[in-house]
Amino acid sequence: MVEVSTLLLFAGACLALTVTPGPDMLLIASRSLSQGRGAGFASLAGIQLGTYCHALAAALGLSQLFVAVPLAYDAVRLLGAAYLLYLAWKTLRSGSKLQAANGLQNMSAKRIFRQGLLTNLLNPKMALFVLALFPQFINLQAGSIVVQMLILATILNVIGLVINGAVILMVNGLKSRFTGRQFNVRWPNYLLGSVFAGLACKLIFDSRK
Repeated sequence: MVEVSTLLLFAGACLALTVTPGPDMLLIASRSLSQGRGAGFASLAGIQLGTYCHALAAALGLSQLFVAVPLAYDAVRLLGAAYLLYLAWKTLRSGSKLQAANGLQNMSAKRIFRQGLLTNLLNPKMALFVLALFPQFINLQAGSIVVQMLILATILNVIGLVINGAVILMVNGLKSRFTGRQFNVRWPNYLLGSVFAGLACKLIFDSRK
């Protein structure tokens, strides 16, 4: 098994990375603000399952494909951007004002979970992040690489659950303070749609570095 000191060092690196606001935190926070605490946790669960998938892909050597074949990286990156733009379009065009006010709230947790998973899986930068960070803490003499990668993914996800869970609860608390005030009923759609569009643009224009 991996040494405890190695796991603690990895946990410290994950904590430093997780507390830094990034696309995942932005998506989770906007979900919580637009659709409530349950939606935020459903989105987080989908993202965290995606982290396990990336860790497994890295352990099996699949993530090396993005390093060896730039075209594969660009194909997944553009596919991910297209999916995010689709989500932005669907969110912004959702029906009448009455539907806009209720449509996001009525979205099932399963659908939100699936969207969180797909946005994570279709982000090749996440694959490269796992490929760059995780192997530094792998010991080839400590047993199965797959098991070690999944242990590291679990540590990252537990820390992410604590940090992002706190963000969800904080955002939900802020939202409750504005409950009952008069706002444009479509503002949750505008907020979430803008986040999706912004993440899509980031994927389109970001380089591999």
